[in-house]
Amino acid sequence: MDSLEPKKLALIRILQILKKYSDFDHPLTQEEIADHLEREYGIVIERKAISRNLSLLKEAGYEIESNRSGSYLEEREFEDAELHMLIDGVLSSKHIPAKHSKDLIEKLCNMSNQYFRSHVKNIFSVNDWSKTDNQAMFYNIELVDDAIERSRQIEFDYNKYGLDKKLHRTTTHRASPYQLILHNQRYYLMAFNERWHNIAYYRLDHITNMSVTDAVLTPIRTLEGYENGIDYKTLSTALPYMYTDKPQPVELIADIGIVDQIIDWFGTDIHLQKLDENRIKVTLKVSLLAMEFWAMQYLNSVEVTKPESLRQTIKKNLSAAMQKYQ
Repeated sequence: MDSLEPKKLALIRILQILKKYSDFDHPLTQEEIADHLEREYGIVIERKAISRNLSLLKEAGYEIESNRSGSYLEEREFEDAELHMLIDGVLSSKHIPAKHSKDLIEKLCNMSNQYFRSHVKNIFSVNDWSKTDNQAMFYNIELVDDAIERSRQIEFDYNKYGLDKKLHRTTTHRASPYQLILHNQRYYLMAFNERWHNIAYYRLDHITNMSVTDAVLTPIRTLEGYENGIDYKTLSTALPYMYTDKPQPVELIADIGIVDQIIDWFGTDIHLQKLDENRIKVTLKVSLLAMEFWAMQYLNSVEVTKPESLRQTIKKNLSAAMQKYQ
């Protein structure tokens, strides 16, 4: 039969065939490679030409293993286990809409062979996961990157969920964007609000109608407390709920059984002192607003001892809660 593609493309097509159909458990003979070439690309070449092309690919650095059973691509850009981790990350990320999640998983599957895809069951269940409905998410990321690159302010509508479980516009903001931060499975935009003159953290999936303005952004190093730029360690450990108040020293008594959770939330830059077989004293620097809610979350295992102002706030919260449950 006449070739649908020129034979000089055979080298590239053989590599694509090995990527799609071969692995350690599924080596391809030269006859099988020839069948794929003819059936999928209309390229007809002799076995000797296939052997030469395999040798050329090996010389080019591709990890192709050949034995009596056939040839297969031994090493890929990502191992299957790595692809599974990436796919699970996409699937569980609440900031990625369901449609984009499915598209991303499809692309990740294409980085392995056809046998990998048969093991990826969760691609079909992506719509069952809790995902954002904001389809502008990826476009917003591009606009933020563009604004930061060109040192420009942005304008956008900020939205909140209503009783109909849909986003509704609340206010329009103008801000100087500094950084996109992935925190607690959500994307946040760290920016300086040009109206209120403070640092704010905006849920990116709650932003719509974003545009890049011609106004020059306010350099972050001109802001009090940010003379040295962004302290990413503080962002990840001292602001567990992305409040904007300045981290302050906090002391608490906790059950020794929740050390894992404490380190998960606040990292290892904290001081732990064993008090007895059951309790530890924890000293750290953290947002007081965030600690208020964190301590309430771990109420049965944690007692805040300092500062006194935080203790009093938690007492008032408990008193108000007791009134509701009388």
